[in-house]
Amino acid sequence: MHLVKPLGFEITDKYLKRAGLDYWDKLQIEIHESLQEFLREYSPEKNIMYFSTTKGKNCYSDVNYTKSEEIFLLFGKETKGLPEDLLQKYIENTIRIPMREHLRSLNLSNSVAIVAYEVFRQVGFEKLEQISSYFDEKESTTKQ
Repeated sequence: MHLVKPLGFEITDKYLKRAGLDYWDKLQIEIHESLQEFLREYSPEKNIMYFSTTKGKNCYSDVNYTKSEEIFLLFGKETKGLPEDLLQKYIENTIRIPMREHLRSLNLSNSVAIVAYEVFRQVGFEKLEQISSYFDEKESTTKQ
């Protein structure tokens, strides 16, 4: 996960737990001082990037995310999104989540979850637990 400052939240246990990031310690995190710094280090010309925006040219679920082992999904601030000039420059790689007419957008965490899980789905939920052990545990406790 790459976080770009200024952040809309603080990186402390108290704030992260409230934001739902109980698994913070399981992530590999890079923090960048600015979007320009991030784009210099991970150039869109050298990396596959998708820019999530309500103005996106492509529906997020119509994109083939299996073209590369590593892709970047960029999301802007909840209040104003990604910079307009960035979206225009990479318009072919903009994605959007369909919304009802006259509604602004989903909140950031929901948007990230929707798009990220589409990527996971397309790669067969690789590295994710796909079968619940619940029923195995249930059967072993009822047999005792």
